Amino acid sequence: MAHYKLPILEKDGFVVLDNYRNYGDPIEPREWLDLEFLDWKSSGDTRFAPIASATGEMDCNGFWFSGKPDRGGVWTKNVDVCPTMVRWVEEVGADYGRVRVIELQPTPYDETVGNLHQDDNNRINPEDSGWVVRSFMNLTDDPDSFMVLRDVKDDPSTESRIHLPAGSTVLIDTERLFHAVCHNSAEPRYCLITSFESGPELEKFVDSHLPA
Repeated sequence: MAHYKLPILEKDGFVVLDNYRNYGDPIEPREWLDLEFLDWKSSGDTRFAPIASATGEMDCNGFWFSGKPDRGGVWTKNVDVCPTMVRWVEEVGADYGRVRVIELQPTPYDETVGNLHQDDNNRINPEDSGWVVRSFMNLTDDPDSFMVLRDVKDDPSTESRIHLPAGSTVLIDTERLFHAVCHNSAEPRYCLITSFESGPELEKFVDSHLPA
């Protein structure tokens, strides 16, 4: 038996969803600026604020270090700072694993290409479960920045770009696609990243939030 995968991701490996600002409650900057961040490097000069982790501790490690797949996330103490983001994750309805905010410093395109990577979302995830994918909701307004997605890391002809105004939201099979962000700004970028299990709940959410 293979993992269940969302049909909408079969062709391209990603789907752009409706901008959160079109339907969600406003997220005040304090909800990400006042989080407790850890100095955790991934695809550039980054820090991460864990909102849900494998055990509820302030931990950025993969869930497999705790003997579990990237599902069944446990809220950390950061939930008290970001109730609107927590509510959005819960309203998606799908089982979630890692939930965190990334802080990314300015990153030029050449460096971004060097940062391209695939995630390890499904280690020890039983095959009778749904394939774990990730959502990215941009919190800051970064219209000149973009996420780079490639099927083949060293082949720019396979590249897609997702621009990142505030509220932009994309669901990606990040274990399939190489990805990193080119951040063209003098200020840090903040983004909510959530691991979700593929299944009827996530499929229903995606179908109801496709752009008109």
